[in-house]
Amino acid sequence: MMMVDSVIIVLKTIILLLGSGITLIALRAYRRTGEPALRALAVGFGTITLGALLAGVANQIVGLTLKQGIVINSLLAATGLAIILYSLYAQR
Repeated sequence: MMMVDSVIIVLKTIILLLGSGITLIALRAYRRTGEPALRALAVGFGTITLGALLAGVANQIVGLTLKQGIVINSLLAATGLAIILYSLYAQR
């Protein structure tokens, strides 16, 4: 079980770093252009990244079960993807 915990921590850290990078790039593009779709894109990726972070914290620090962490992650991932879809649609 300790090996699985370590793998989860490493993968969640990678997701946090990559997601934060994508969010930052989208936010900078929004600031440069003022395009609302880019703001929504940044919020969408930020939401997905937040979901990965909160799921890891909920499991490792708060003590929620892995299944509860997956529910948190899935809820925020679905919300983030819906926001990204909106950002792509709004650009039209």
